[in-house]
Amino acid sequence: MTVAIDEARRTGSDTARRWGRRGAVAVGWVALAGAAVGVAAHWIAVTSPLVVVAASAAPYLMVGAVVALLAFLAVRHWAGLAVATVVAVASASTQVPLYVGDGAAEGDEIVVMQANIEFGKGDPDAVVAQVRSREVDLLAVDELTVDAVEALAAAGLDDLLPHRYVRPAASGADGTGIWSRFPLAEQVEYPDFVMVALSARVMLPGDRSLTLFAAHPLPPWPRHQTPIWADELSRLHGVLDSLRSESDTVLMAADFNATWDHAQFRALLGDGVRDAAEQAGAGVLRTYPTDRSTPPLLSIDRILVSGATATAVDAVDLPGADHRGIVARIAVPGYTAAG
Repeated sequence: MTVAIDEARRTGSDTARRWGRRGAVAVGWVALAGAAVGVAAHWIAVTSPLVVVAASAAPYLMVGAVVALLAFLAVRHWAGLAVATVVAVASASTQVPLYVGDGAAEGDEIVVMQANIEFGKGDPDAVVAQVRSREVDLLAVDELTVDAVEALAAAGLDDLLPHRYVRPAASGADGTGIWSRFPLAEQVEYPDFVMVALSARVMLPGDRSLTLFAAHPLPPWPRHQTPIWADELSRLHGVLDSLRSESDTVLMAADFNATWDHAQFRALLGDGVRDAAEQAGAGVLRTYPTDRSTPPLLSIDRILVSGATATAVDAVDLPGADHRGIVARIAVPGYTAAG
């Protein structure tokens, strides 16, 4: 009787181990498939709503490579472990550049802030408090309304940044504005974007200037907007090229409605154009959405830099809005803060 019981226990134990192994292997392959989708979506520039959504989720999908590594290692599934290692390395290669800064920079620094205030609902006192505490020199605001311009002025923004070029909307998300500590010249509005896009030349002390471009490309969702989103990101490339031909330093601050993992966004980079967070090694600064019980998931508020070097980039809270803001310290060659 005892022998029969022991045999039954061994059989049950063997069965449990087999099913446990099969379960671990299944989890490993499913997680690995998700990670592979994330890597593919990072590199594919196809304008498909499914690919755009997958690219938005790419960093989270890529975590599956780590899950797969652990699952395959636990059951000594060597073939799966080898494949998972390859996918994990490929995943890491897409994200590591965000955490590696460029080091030393030339010139004194200016401070630039990008803020989406959600239909003008962002707390104006909070925005001004960030400008004051961070000693912001240039501010780009998306989803700017007429009421928000007045509220920001009442909160003291115009005292801190007395020069402005604004095109607010009566309501909604269309308005955009630029505020500056320094005089503005050559103010231009770009009519070929759904939401307002602006640029202005910023006249720095010491006979030095730079150009700030503020924009808000249309979101890629719902799906009928995806081609418009891709087209607007593509046209930003042309704007950058035009501005760079006229100015040694160009900054582009925007809610791009795109992350580092969208190939359409990264197409803006290269040939001297850098993403400030990547250049400074600031990592992933998730800014949207902030109006939910969960932490923000996407890093879509960004600043591009040409002819200068971002040395530090942080995300800041904007109560009342559904975004966090981005504040970048940018060293500008030839600029001396003392004038």
